[in-house]
Amino acid sequence: MSTAAPAPAKGRVRQLRQAYAITKKSDRNIGLILLLTFLVAGGIFGAVGFWAFGSTTLGLILSVVFGVLIGFLAVLIVFGRRAQTAAYAQVEGQLGAAAGALQMLRKGWDVKPAVAFTKNQDVVHRVIGRPGVILVGEGNTARLRNLISAEKKKHSRIAGEDVPIIDLIVGTGEGEVPLQKLTKRVQKLPKKIKPAQMTALLYKVKALDAMRPAAPMPRGPVPTSMKGQRKAMRG
Repeated sequence: MSTAAPAPAKGRVRQLRQAYAITKKSDRNIGLILLLTFLVAGGIFGAVGFWAFGSTTLGLILSVVFGVLIGFLAVLIVFGRRAQTAAYAQVEGQLGAAAGALQMLRKGWDVKPAVAFTKNQDVVHRVIGRPGVILVGEGNTARLRNLISAEKKKHSRIAGEDVPIIDLIVGTGEGEVPLQKLTKRVQKLPKKIKPAQMTALLYKVKALDAMRPAAPMPRGPVPTSMKGQRKAMRG
């Protein structure tokens, strides 16, 4: 009988190592921070366990186990947040960064990168979910306004009056959404349509998408690396 470790376990370890290596490039103190997190969280909750379980041998064992488990949990939480921040920092400003962030959305969202674009590499991505149709632009704000306006007209013809069409622009200017806050902003939008309406809408936009030219969007490093970081965090 084979005694080799299961492949999924090896895969998760490899993903964590890759995420750590990527994070360390922009967060050089990540190792020290994680160590301090483990010691502080583990020490505090170990002391709480000692107070709760008593000073007997069993109590000491339970206190140590409790402290170690809480310490590891704290490390995973801190690492997950800092890894995500590092991933956003490394791709911010690159073409396709918003598409990579949007593709990290969980089930229940349909993401279509680069439904519209200009020769100057201004791009509009589309997300369909319970809030309706969300058009997300990245590039020059002035040029994006016209591009998004044209897309809103196209989608409003097929979506109907009951489906909201929301537009967002990724950036750091006034009224714009920072890249690292994009997915949270989308997820917090109020739900306006029912699942059945969303399904019907997806069928309608297929006809619209079939008439479009091929989008010149990079499909390699940005989406893949950001999705890889989140997969590593989820285990």
